[in-house]
Amino acid sequence: MKFNANQQDLQQALNYCQGVIEKRSTLPILSNILLNAQNGNLTITATDLDLIFIHQINNIEVIEEGSTTTTSSIMYDIIRKFSSGKKINLTLNDSSKLHLESDKSIFNLNCISASEFPLTDENFNENEFIIKSKQLLKLLNKCKFSVSNDETRHYLSGIYFHQTEVEDKKYLTAAATDSHRMSISKIRLENDINFDPIILPKKTIFQLCSLLDTFDGDVKISNIKSKIKFELNNSVLISKLIDGKFPNYIQVIPKNNQKKLEIDLKLFLDSVDRVASVSLDKKDGVKFNLTKDTLNLSVNNTNSGDGKETLSVKFDHDLEISFNSRYLIDVASQLDGEKIEIYLNESGSPALIKDPGDFDSIFVVMPMKG
Repeated sequence: MKFNANQQDLQQALNYCQGVIEKRSTLPILSNILLNAQNGNLTITATDLDLIFIHQINNIEVIEEGSTTTTSSIMYDIIRKFSSGKKINLTLNDSSKLHLESDKSIFNLNCISASEFPLTDENFNENEFIIKSKQLLKLLNKCKFSVSNDETRHYLSGIYFHQTEVEDKKYLTAAATDSHRMSISKIRLENDINFDPIILPKKTIFQLCSLLDTFDGDVKISNIKSKIKFELNNSVLISKLIDGKFPNYIQVIPKNNQKKLEIDLKLFLDSVDRVASVSLDKKDGVKFNLTKDTLNLSVNNTNSGDGKETLSVKFDHDLEISFNSRYLIDVASQLDGEKIEIYLNESGSPALIKDPGDFDSIFVVMPMKG
């Protein structure tokens, strides 16, 4: 195997691989990436057995076709330290070492035979549909912070994707909850799709977000029983799904929150963030003391002190309620409009948060006790 590639192309592909490969893998081959050079293309594959990432670099100079595997982290570390945009010559020599050369730098990296690399080949092309990358990224971003970290309830440690229908309009809806807060977001589907409900794991969500951040175009999605496949321009991500039943989240959405609180989004976000600074572990609740058109925010920490701020708001009732500041900041950071709308009921009832700039997303946050 012998080919020449551009430093930037390699660095970008290897950067994505870093997120897929487990740092402490027991199998040496899983710390490696598979490099396959043929037909003028280089295909790079990384896997942790639950997630497979495949990236193709087109139009490279392949002098001799072939494939091998080498340690991902070491190759990435070397490539990213080469000058940007440089040409790198890669050769697999007889002693099965990968020879890298650029300018005056020469490296020889240990390899494991490509035949040992675990590859699964499955037929995904039954249920396919296409979605715009920015729409998919929206669903992921609006929901990912509500995903649970609780290992015991594995069915909550992902985003639940499913098809819904409202007034004859079809939507792809995403929901996530850690039982203290919940995010729901949906996008309109132009056509009927054949899509069974799935729970997408957390690691896949973050890998997908980093791919979609730099990509603008169509994403092809296809799923079979226990796996899902996302195809972007030159990248493919195949993931196992979480096996489990997502709870009926609809019944958690508050139905009778009539007390509407309307606040300028930026002022609210900055104010909560400032007041929460007095609490070191962010476990102290931000207390809302609401009277007509006035919100007094306060945090009191026995060890470090207290902080207060007053905001002018639109509100027509008297109410005291406390929230985890982190939850409010997470939600507010994802809103698109100029304002935030918080619908309240009583001091012990969950709050419903809406975004006037995006009617297709809602959030529920449980209050804190006391």
